[in-house]
Amino acid sequence: MRWSIKPKPDTTKVKLLQKALNIDTAIAELLVQRGIETFDQAKHFFRPSLNNLHDPFLMKGMQQAVNRIETAIQNNESILIYGDYDVDGTTSVALMASYLKTKTKHITTYIPDRYAEGYGISYKGIDFASTHNITLIIALDCGIKAIDKVDYAAKKNIDFIICDHHNPGNTVPDAIAVLDPKQTDCNYPYKELCGCGVGFKLIQALATKHNQTINDLIPYLDLVATAIAADIVPITGENRILAYHGTKVINTNPRTGMRVMLEQTKKTSFTITDIVFTIAPRINAAGRMKHGNHAVNLLVETDETTAYAHAKDIEAYNQERKATDKTTTIEALQQIKDLNEQEKTTTVVYNENWHKGVIGIVASRLIETYYRPTLVFTKSGDKLAASARSVKGFNVYDAINACAEHIEQFGGHKYAAGLTLRPENYTAFKQKFEQVVNATIDKKLLSPEISIDSNITLTSITPKFHRILKQFAPFGPGNMTPIFIAEQLQDTGYAKPVGEDDKHLKLTATQHDGANFSGIGFNLGNKINLIKNKHYFSAAFSVEENEWNNKINLQLNLRDIK
Repeated sequence: MRWSIKPKPDTTKVKLLQKALNIDTAIAELLVQRGIETFDQAKHFFRPSLNNLHDPFLMKGMQQAVNRIETAIQNNESILIYGDYDVDGTTSVALMASYLKTKTKHITTYIPDRYAEGYGISYKGIDFASTHNITLIIALDCGIKAIDKVDYAAKKNIDFIICDHHNPGNTVPDAIAVLDPKQTDCNYPYKELCGCGVGFKLIQALATKHNQTINDLIPYLDLVATAIAADIVPITGENRILAYHGTKVINTNPRTGMRVMLEQTKKTSFTITDIVFTIAPRINAAGRMKHGNHAVNLLVETDETTAYAHAKDIEAYNQERKATDKTTTIEALQQIKDLNEQEKTTTVVYNENWHKGVIGIVASRLIETYYRPTLVFTKSGDKLAASARSVKGFNVYDAINACAEHIEQFGGHKYAAGLTLRPENYTAFKQKFEQVVNATIDKKLLSPEISIDSNITLTSITPKFHRILKQFAPFGPGNMTPIFIAEQLQDTGYAKPVGEDDKHLKLTATQHDGANFSGIGFNLGNKINLIKNKHYFSAAFSVEENEWNNKINLQLNLRDIK
């Protein structure tokens, strides 16, 4: 692993903040690194307030969207809530549907089939609306490039409101309203909302027309926090406020469907990281293995018995997904060995029997073993379909684009993409992709990077220090869990590999000043020889709580050892 240590922040700014907040240097440095330099900025950071959310009417198109929805409610029009099959899409649909159902009974939801319709707004969805006499579609987490689809709907006398957060093209659809803060002519102050976040701004605007305050909308924030976590958007600005209060709702009073799903995880409290690894995969599993409708049905359900039945189904899809991605990963790793491709710059594997719903997950799993741009192909009708994943710092979308002569179609962004091609073009594509990546990638990007905030001593890790660190949460892009280095460490003599196949490393580290800390290093079992016989070592780690025999102690979560 590459250790990348962040530059020291401005000493003057650190000292001023230290004095203003009465905190130690290490904490002040972390804050300044995150752009927090004044007492007021620190107050907003540590005490995120819903009162600091922006006025939703600052978003371009908001007034038109609210007017059209109000007209639909007054005229008893049927409204279709449309969203994609991933977590952001399904939570957005659940959010909008559950809110609008408090204003009108004429609400229908629609999630496209991952395999029959694909991503985004579909003609089939518009035909469904037309057949059911629906005159308004609210599209969430999709639609910013659906120019032809919106025109098609208009010919059927169906209006569109689009709530999206993806980058628009040169032209936007001719909808009644297009809500997307990434439009160049939209002056909304915060640009990094997820799809569900844009949907929340719309219900915030609608609420003002019904004499509701932001406090009336708190019950919807469990969905918004889930989408923010799953969509890996920056947890800064408004997203931090929404994620902070949304995780509180998840931990204290989640909606019925969410609560019964959480119960199946056997966890008692949830952070943003827990949402990413326990809640999001369950919601995603519906669209991967069966249909995204199942996730929406669970998230809008208010009857406990029905919610339990939905949650049971979702859990079954998730178990099926886990088993499928595990066997597929094993087969893919074996294929790399059989083809003797361990030393290549890319991973490209194919099996016609692999499940299309898990190939993206498998691509990510392969990167855990072979850290390089990866594509996993399977059969899809008479073509081959692939999911691509990349390593930090490398644009896989551009690399795929450079192989366009072999591809039928593709889409995505820097770190994740999808494509289809004809079977006869697979070998030529695979060769060209390897050539392109090998010629363009900076070879240091083929080693994973640990971004380190600062160098500290073990004595500085006190209960007070950790108490303040915990208040940096929620963590995520733009505000990652602080990672530290401590140097000149020694093991006290009890280090040992633990876990299945001795994969993990357990130790107690001591430093020259006598401070001792236990530590656990997941997947670091093979580093045991670096620390044996009192060898000095450096460790990169985060600080966490470990509960054992009803006692809570601080421990080092070791990320790497050198």
